[in-house]
Amino acid sequence: MIGKRLKKLRKEKNFSLEYVAERIDVSRQTIAKWEAGETLPDVVKCKKLMDLYESSLDELTLSERERRIGEGELAAQTGKYVFGIVKVGEGGLMPIPQKARKVLHIQKGDQLLVLGNPEHGMTVVKIDELNDYLK
Repeated sequence: MIGKRLKKLRKEKNFSLEYVAERIDVSRQTIAKWEAGETLPDVVKCKKLMDLYESSLDELTLSERERRIGEGELAAQTGKYVFGIVKVGEGGLMPIPQKARKVLHIQKGDQLLVLGNPEHGMTVVKIDELNDYLK
């Protein structure tokens, strides 16, 4: 699967095999073998490919269907998401995962209401959406 993804990303960027090979310091034949599925890039080369194609590891390695599922296609059907794990920092600060911000349309300056229950945890609601709901 990664071979097809690599080829598709290269074609989308209009990069030649030679250009990609030079940028990530491998031979043209190596790129061709990766794209044909004969061999796989190592972790270091995957990082260079991600940088070159301005993509994520998921975009390099997962099929379109697998990415949709990972991006919440199934969650969108149920309305329930798992956005990942965050670590509470100094002063109780907690980063909101990028995917959560995207799906929930949270932007810099938005006001969030934090609600909690010791038995069930906490939830975060955008004030604007809460106001719209209450109207």
